[in-house]
Parts: sequence; C-alpha cells; structure tokens
Amino acid sequence: MGFGITAAAFPAVTLLPTGLRAQSSAQLITKAIPRTGERVPAIGLGTFLTFDLLPGQKRDHLHEVMRRFWDGGGRVIDTSPLYGTGETTVGHCATALGIGQDLFFANKIWATGEYLNDDSHAQRSLEQSLNRLWRERIDLMQVHSLVNAHFLVELMQAWKKEGKIRYLGVTHYEPAYMAELTSWVEGGTIDFVQANYSMVSREAEARLLPAAADRGVAVLINMPFEKSRLFKITAGRPLPALAKELGIENWAQYFLKWVISHPAVTCALPATSNPDHVTSNMGALRGSLPDAQMRTRMLRHMETIPGFKEIPQMPWYPDKSYSGEISRAQREVRSRQ
Repeated sequence: MGFGITAAAFPAVTLLPTGLRAQSSAQLITKAIPRTGERVPAIGLGTFLTFDLLPGQKRDHLHEVMRRFWDGGGRVIDTSPLYGTGETTVGHCATALGIGQDLFFANKIWATGEYLNDDSHAQRSLEQSLNRLWRERIDLMQVHSLVNAHFLVELMQAWKKEGKIRYLGVTHYEPAYMAELTSWVEGGTIDFVQANYSMVSREAEARLLPAAADRGVAVLINMPFEKSRLFKITAGRPLPALAKELGIENWAQYFLKWVISHPAVTCALPATSNPDHVTSNMGALRGSLPDAQMRTRMLRHMETIPGFKEIPQMPWYPDKSYSGEISRAQREVRSRQ
C-alpha cells in the first residue's frame, strides 16, 4: 500500500488565506480510488448530527473542527441534504476557510419524484447541494440509503458524463442492507459504496469488502465508532500494550487504524463536533497500520472488554446530545406519541 498523495490534493500554503499548514505527503496514509487511481487520505469527516445547528446557533466550534481536519491532512467530507443544516454548515465553514474547492465532497441524494421516471426532485436536490456547498461540481454523489437507487444511479451516470459529478455510489448504515449494497458493487455500475463497518459490526467482511476489492469499487465507512458506543465501554480503560507498536495514542486511533487497515477500505468517516476529537482522529493518518495478525490481536483484546458484544443493543451517542433540526424534529415526534 502506497502512502503518497498528489500535490493537487495539498495546495501550497500560499493559496490558503487562513494560513493553514501544508502537510508532508510522506507522513499521510492514503488510499487509491480504484476507478481512477486518485489518492485520498484514509480518514475523512462525517457530519450527521454533528454539523446540524438551529438557526442562530454559534458555529465557531465547527469552524475549528474543519480547520483542524484540514490542517491534519483530511480532505474527504461526507454530508447530505437530510442532515438538517449540516450541508449548509459544511459549505459555510469550508468557504470561510478558503478550502472549499480543494476538499473532496461526498454528498447524497434522496429523491423519488411525483411519478415514474420524474427526475425533477433529483435535479433540484443536486442544484441545492451545489449552492449550499458553493461548488460547480460534486466529487461524489451517493444514493442515500438506497432510496430509489435503480432510477437515481442511471440519472447520476448522466450527471457524471455531463461533468456535474465526478463519481457515483450508494450508501446504507444498517447491516440488514449489506446484501443489497453488495449487489450494486457486483453490478459494476458504481464507483463507490458506503457501509457501516467497525470492530463490533463486521458483516461487511463476508461479501461486501471482497466484492469491492474484486470489482474495483472504492469503500467509504460510516459508524467506525459505532455512534460513540465503542468509547462508552472503553472509558477509563488504558490502551493495551500492543497499541505502542503502531504509535496509537488513544482509543479513537485504535478503532480507526483497525478499520482503515482493511485492504478494501478507502476512507473512514468519523463524525464529531469537538475540535479536540478531530485532532485525535487525524492522528490515525500517521504511523503504521496493523497487518492481518495485528488486526486479530486488536480485535481479541476488544472482545475481553465487558459490554463489547452488547454494543449493537446500546442507544446511539451515549452521554451525548445534539440540538440541531434533526434532534428537534425527533423530540417533537416523541412529544406527540
């Protein structure tokens, strides 16, 4: 696995009005997008809930999250029109930092139309995303949770030919849809697939990841921290001695290095609204990655920690709360029940 990265992905610091540092390419762990050979850093940034703010709320902390993400070598940011104000917040922060044209935006689309083969909703969604992100082209457009995928993949293929998007893919976050995601990978019509994969949720290893490797499909990983549940069971616990062999400094890097060390994984997308947490996450882009034997040792250690097997039954984001539009809507629904 090569660890180089093209100069285009890391523009000279003189191009950045914010004074962010350019990173040494030799230090960063990158992965190739199979369809083109383009390389991207193996740690990206998710934005579900974390970048969703109510109108008027302060966003300085998210500006700092993105600054540290960029400064740490990050380039791939995943968002969606369904993430409340997340898409708008991403566009604002990236533009304010002067890095919006140099990030790799992975966006999503959820559209059905008013009748069969009506593409008007999808077209409006694309235009809205372009406006919110201040871009003329989206790097990667994905069918959000496989909704209307057969129609939208065909439409996105046309968008790709027209230069409106660079890559296309499909996503889901639940293991129950792993077989359907795999079918899309095996069908050969997509460039990317996004799925959940972590030390506790390893269903993707059975068919999806091998299929992606065989068919040359890039893989984005959501939920590498299991919506913070992995941190719940490791809180207050020291790292195992084997972590030192890989230069791992915290549990976030432990979980991320395990995920991105799978040969088929292109980029993991941990989400956070905490600047210090993004700094910890980006540390996983440096140092060694575990080989197959070390991956097994890392997993065996996790299996000794009480509560590990019960993580899938735990509620998302234990001890955390978010106050954006999504959370407000969820509270309103619960109040009516």
